[in-house]
Amino acid sequence: MKKQINLHLYAIVCGGLLFNYLFWMEKQAINLMIYSLFILIVILIDKEKQKNKKVYLAMSAHVLSALTVVMNQSNLTVIAWYISLAILTGVVHFSLLKSTFVIAFAAFLQFVTAPVNLFKEIANTHFGGLSITPLLKIFKYVFIPIIATSLFCILYSIASPVFAKYLQQFSASLGTLLSQLFTFLFADLSFNRLLHIVLGIVITTAVLLKLKDNSLEKAELGLDEELKRKRRSNINRSIGYEIMSVFAGKLLKRKLALKTENIIGILSFLALNLLLLFLNSIDIATLWLGELKQGTNYSAELHEGTNALIISIIMAMVVILYFFNGNLNFYSKNKTIRVLAYLWIIQNAFLVLSVALRDFQYIDAHGLTYKRIGVLIFLILCSVGLLTVYLKVAKKKTLFYLCRVNGLIWYLLLILSGLVNWDLLIIGYNLNNRNNISLDFDHLMGLSDNTLPLLDQNRFLLNKIRRSASFLPYTNRSIYVATHEDQKLQTEAFNKYLDDRIRHFEEQYSETTWLSWNYRDWQTQQYFLKNKK
Repeated sequence: MKKQINLHLYAIVCGGLLFNYLFWMEKQAINLMIYSLFILIVILIDKEKQKNKKVYLAMSAHVLSALTVVMNQSNLTVIAWYISLAILTGVVHFSLLKSTFVIAFAAFLQFVTAPVNLFKEIANTHFGGLSITPLLKIFKYVFIPIIATSLFCILYSIASPVFAKYLQQFSASLGTLLSQLFTFLFADLSFNRLLHIVLGIVITTAVLLKLKDNSLEKAELGLDEELKRKRRSNINRSIGYEIMSVFAGKLLKRKLALKTENIIGILSFLALNLLLLFLNSIDIATLWLGELKQGTNYSAELHEGTNALIISIIMAMVVILYFFNGNLNFYSKNKTIRVLAYLWIIQNAFLVLSVALRDFQYIDAHGLTYKRIGVLIFLILCSVGLLTVYLKVAKKKTLFYLCRVNGLIWYLLLILSGLVNWDLLIIGYNLNNRNNISLDFDHLMGLSDNTLPLLDQNRFLLNKIRRSASFLPYTNRSIYVATHEDQKLQTEAFNKYLDDRIRHFEEQYSETTWLSWNYRDWQTQQYFLKNKK
């Protein structure tokens, strides 16, 4: 039965036009907040969408991510905004889902199927007394053959250079014809602007219009967080198991008794504990109790330690999931294997501390950078992962539990990381500790425009650092000459480079509208207005 035009179609059209107005040729800043408020208002007034605690929490996280963009506009905060929008989309339409990873996948399906969902919504809607179903059928009959033909044209052009040449000429002529036709019909609207409106409609459709399929929710409902004891004969065999049985024959199909499985696990964890104990002993002797040596390659040691940690954490999770994912959890004599598993988790935690110490030594010697901060965040995630693995063994949890808890914590950490202005933190820490660290001058000068006030305030200090620092010249910016020995000319070149950056920022800021407003750019502009030379 056909239905009258509804809230969804009104909201989708308005959302597409609003998207075009907010983001066309604008920086992503306060306009993201406005678009978020529009989406939230539509969701709240839509009676078809469920509003529960999970939805309100997802809304709150999305609003927080929008606020971080306004306060600390950066690539990180913008990426966090898009991810939070995807999570909100998944939660609103699939409220029964629990895992953040599955919710993100559901949101991906929403965006992929958005055009199809929109066509279905339009096809089932009356516009007054008019139905456009016949037009959509004609479009379907034309669109699908065009897609199929285009795919085969691409394949044939790869196989034949001559065909590719003719195809390129035909495509160029067709593009010119369509461009001229579009210009004739819509003289005041550019083709790129039209595509931008379409993009806004598709994104709004994905957020507001649900994919009519509950397969993901049904599949996840079959997953438990608590392990349950199963009879061996009732355990479903996977496709991988059946494939392996072709090669292993009866050997694989023999049922290992829990006693045998327990012994194998004890021997495995014992060997792995001894191996990791040897590695940690080396760290204790050389890193924790040893003295720092001049000329230490902090970068190489940190990378080696991080690589070892990644391998160890992966091994720990795989081995523990293998042995503690079945009936061995309920075996009455599994105390020894549990203790060995806990010891291995503790040793991996000590390995995390060793990598953290290397990172702090690196920071203490050479200052903060994004990569060193990234290592610290990675170590936090590793610590959370080890804690959840411990809970998995101690509380008899499943792999689904690990995915759900870790996914949620990763998402929250991403949102909260936007509260910090990392550029200002990096340059402030490095300048405050300049007497104790070997500064990377190029890294300081490569940070965002938000750091320009600090750079301007510390011109004299930066020139002093530049003279004593070892760095590659900015040959592409014509600032430094590698063979130049005149410090005065180099200082003038550096000041000119900084003045050019300031001038470029002010020119860009003057060209933007209020839609691109964010606090950090405004703060930077206010500083230079008050300190106009």
